[in-house]
Parts: sequence; C-alpha cells; structure tokens
Amino acid sequence: MERRRFRDRTDAGRLLAERLRKYAGRDDVVVLALPRGGVPVAYEVAKTLGAPLGIFLVRKLGVPGHEELAMGAIASGGLVVLDERLVRTLGIGESELQRAIAAEARELERRAAAYDGDRALPELEGKTVILVDDGLATGATMRAAALAVRRLNPARVVVAVPVAAAETCREFEDVVDEVVCEATPSPFRAVGLWYDDFSQTTDEEVRELLARAARER
Repeated sequence: MERRRFRDRTDAGRLLAERLRKYAGRDDVVVLALPRGGVPVAYEVAKTLGAPLGIFLVRKLGVPGHEELAMGAIASGGLVVLDERLVRTLGIGESELQRAIAAEARELERRAAAYDGDRALPELEGKTVILVDDGLATGATMRAAALAVRRLNPARVVVAVPVAAAETCREFEDVVDEVVCEATPSPFRAVGLWYDDFSQTTDEEVRELLARAARER
C-alpha cells in the first residue's frame, strides 16, 4: 500500500511552516487561508511564523452536471477566472455560466457571514501575503485567489501548499512571486490520497481556528 505523506491537515501545516521559516517574526507578513480545508493548514503556518491569520473566500466553478470538474473560480470582490478553452470545448452557454457564477456567489456571501469576513481579512496593502490551501488539484481556485489578492496591492504574494503536482506548482510562476509546495509526488492523482485523514473541515472548525489565532496574537 502506498505510504501517505501527511497524517492530517495539522501535520501538513506544521511541515509546510518549516519551509516558510524565512518569513517568521516579520510584521509585514499575512497568512490567508482558502476555506475550508486550507484553514487548519494555514493556522499552523501563521502560528509558526507569528503572523496574523485571515481567510480569503473563493469558490470553484464546476461544469454543469460534472461539478467536480473546474471550469474556473469566483473570489471575493466578484473576480471571475474562467478556463476559456474548456468552456468553449464543452459548449457551455452564457446562461449556464451565469447560473453557476450566481450560485457560487451566494455561497461566498453565506461564508462571509459565517466566518465574520470583516474581522477575518487583515490589511494587505504593502504586505507579503502567503496564500495557503491543503493542496492543489487543478489550481483554478488558488489562481482566482492570487489574482484577486493582487488587486489589493500587496508587496509580495506567495502560494504555499502541502501537496500538488509539480506541473501545477509551475503554472503559478507567472501569477505570484513564490510558490512553495512541500510535496510534489508523481503520479499525483488527487490531494486526498496524500492524507491519512482528509475528512471535511466544518464551518464551526473554521470559526474556532480563526478565533484561536486572534486570541494567540
């Protein structure tokens, strides 16, 4: 049986944090998690670096009828990033596209209310922003987050994940200043295969970790 790389997201976050030690103890660093699975990972990173933790809301846009396949993503601020080639290839019409965007926009609003978004997003202008998730599959969701964060005028954007395909990590080199992938197994197949425990992170866990990070600061 293939050996799993991480026990759980907490274990992954601690290992990832070691790769980011050069950012520890700086007052210009902000760690942003992609909810929900990225929050336990980012919590460990922020704790190790002594940096504030926030969340950045972004949702994958699934192909109608095949929602696990990403045709793009929508992020806070209304930014939509589409895989135009995939949309054209599958013949997805404008009405289908707008329905998918509207549905995910509603979920973004729900999560903003659930996570107290005003408190959760620190000031980013002039900062080094480290975007964290529990792994990258297609990378569409993280790409949307990185492009949206760029609009907020950070000094530097870093994408950091415990596991991803090497080629997916390379695809971010034209979008962000640095990409840190703790593990790049080949064949990659899926993020969840590299965790012993990949159970879903709940909204309650997200709120608790954000509150704990705020208390510890």
